[in-house]
Amino acid sequence: MPGFVERYGPWAVVAGASEGIGASFSRRLAERGLSLVLVARRAGPLEALAAELRDEYGIEVRVQPLDLGSANAVSTLGAAIEGLDVGLLIYNAAYSPIGRFIDVEVEEHLKAVAVNVHGPLRFSHYFGRRLAERGKGGIILMSSMSGYQGSAMVANYAATKAYDTVLAEGLWYELRGRGVDVLACIAGATLTPSYESVTDDIPTRGLARPMPPDEVTAQALKDLGQRPSGASGRRNRFASALLSRVLPRSAAIKMVSKETVRLYG
Repeated sequence: MPGFVERYGPWAVVAGASEGIGASFSRRLAERGLSLVLVARRAGPLEALAAELRDEYGIEVRVQPLDLGSANAVSTLGAAIEGLDVGLLIYNAAYSPIGRFIDVEVEEHLKAVAVNVHGPLRFSHYFGRRLAERGKGGIILMSSMSGYQGSAMVANYAATKAYDTVLAEGLWYELRGRGVDVLACIAGATLTPSYESVTDDIPTRGLARPMPPDEVTAQALKDLGQRPSGASGRRNRFASALLSRVLPRSAAIKMVSKETVRLYG
């Protein structure tokens, strides 16, 4: 797809690339011919994914193990990608301590803020400047439907995802005049290793049934350049309309929180 590569290539950075949605984004971008910089905390899964992508698609892949919540994450990555023409940032990394807010240690909540808020802020600022100077490119910030309203058991995580959505929407307006497309990809429950690790009660029907990661990433790449934010999947778009437009806010909070308590409580 030369149009996609011309606008968002030749290099893309995928932060939080080691598994699930991040790995799916990496495969989709490799299939379109972009070279990749894969970033996450663990080196092993990144190296395995990089080898797979090199073998299957013949692209160049670099690996950068990095704590995305650290204060020096951007400077470290900036040094690693010096000289690369990066046209796309996908910030998929997230940290989500599960449990009743006061039962989770405050250090865990602060770690979620570091990864889910400080990380997107730093990376969007750094790459927003680079891409604006370049005159084209894109940024995708992964958000969550939990950020539409307060959500029990993930109260702080939901708050961080609300930040990500609103940040991306503001940047969509600010940067589009500089040729930079910004999207908040708002995912619902997604069948990732992280999701499977926190519950044994995975819904198999209804609005809470998790989506495959590939469906989430396909929708995101379709939405990039078309809208400021988008919920992934028909079920989630219906649910988002129900929660944000139809139900009173207290009813939306109760509806979502009953499900999160059932899953995690």
